[in-house]
Amino acid sequence: MSTIQDIDPATGETIAEIEITDAAELERLVALARASQPAWAALTFDERAERLRAGAAALGERTDELGETITREMGKPLAEAKREAAAWVGHTAEVLEEVALALAPESLPAKDSVTVLERHPLGVVAAITPWNFPASMPLSILIPALAAGNTVVFKPSELVPLTGAILAECFAGELPNGVLNLVQGAGDVGAALVKSDVDMIGFVGSRDTGQRIMKAAGDGLKRLILELGGKDPLVVFEDADLESAAECVVRHALRNTGQVCCSVERVYVAESIAEEFERLVVAKASDWSHGSGFDEGSKMGPMVSEEQRGKVAKQVDGAVAAGARLVLGGHAAEGSGYFYPATVLGDVDQSLEISHEETFGPVISLTPFDGSEERAVELANDTPYGLGANVYTRDLERGLRVARRIQSGQVGINQYLGSAKGSPWVGARQSGFGFLGGVDGHRQFTLPKSLSYPKAT
Repeated sequence: MSTIQDIDPATGETIAEIEITDAAELERLVALARASQPAWAALTFDERAERLRAGAAALGERTDELGETITREMGKPLAEAKREAAAWVGHTAEVLEEVALALAPESLPAKDSVTVLERHPLGVVAAITPWNFPASMPLSILIPALAAGNTVVFKPSELVPLTGAILAECFAGELPNGVLNLVQGAGDVGAALVKSDVDMIGFVGSRDTGQRIMKAAGDGLKRLILELGGKDPLVVFEDADLESAAECVVRHALRNTGQVCCSVERVYVAESIAEEFERLVVAKASDWSHGSGFDEGSKMGPMVSEEQRGKVAKQVDGAVAAGARLVLGGHAAEGSGYFYPATVLGDVDQSLEISHEETFGPVISLTPFDGSEERAVELANDTPYGLGANVYTRDLERGLRVARRIQSGQVGINQYLGSAKGSPWVGARQSGFGFLGGVDGHRQFTLPKSLSYPKAT
């Protein structure tokens, strides 16, 4: 029996040994999902939604356990972990309402005929999900995929296997046998799942893994939703509310220890205000202490792994060696656990790796610019990514002009990039393929099918 070690990143100690799903068992579970799909799709939407609401209720009875497991497995502060665990208990009902709208048939009349546009499930969906939001990210795929009439084979990240198991137990316990199936393992299991007899892959994770999935899925022309990484810019013009902009930078660069796909990773500040803005950022970032997620005073937990901490340290060290100023932090904490402090870099040149490649750690990178709209757009777009962006200026028209020219799926103007209920979450350029959420996102788990017939005479 092959296993993976589930490690507590705050201590480096093993939480559990998790059995890896072998090739034969993976094939069996995919076949079970395939065999179970027609009966699941034959239920009415209301019947499927009732089962999923029951799954959310089962999750509601285990939110404390789930929150503690999230903190133990990936280090997130306990209060944040519990909020994440509890969020989908209520959010499931909202998503099901959106899915009902997404699946509603449309009548498209023509001169002599009527076309009814229906949306049918694709079949079997492979859900491969990350460790940084180990409850919310899986459920953003599982709920709409299942509600649309697909069956699912679910592989959580190998760094959060117990969290994934709790989610699967809560929902699978309320569903017919074979509708939701759990597999465990690392990248090789994910690769085998992609190549297996599935019709669609829903993946949230790194750009590099997304590229490999896209190549592997090509042979079977399998449908894809890939939500990938980001290198999100925040532009601060000279007339901005500096206090508000600094608060946004610090909070959204450091939350979840910077391990967020839409973290603020690049900050471009008009030269005339750069010194004052740096002072504000450093003062606020200095309050972001790190420690175990179970310590009430910690704003940041550990990084998820020694490997991830090493990647962040390498980027920071490379930037400093190339001339960036280390203003705050920048050195891995000594002792057990994978801790890295809140870090601020000043005068970061645009040519450096840290200005282009995802950091995924608690690092604020400050780059002065000449304050022009043209240069702001040029800098913001100087990366392969296009997930999110933020613009701060008291001139709303200028903010809108710049936002429209930044190549990203979401842009916040004088606020963080969060969008209204019902908006899809979109990765432009190399930050994604397809999208999740909202009516448009939910429809990607379906195939539109046109049924046409003559008008009655």
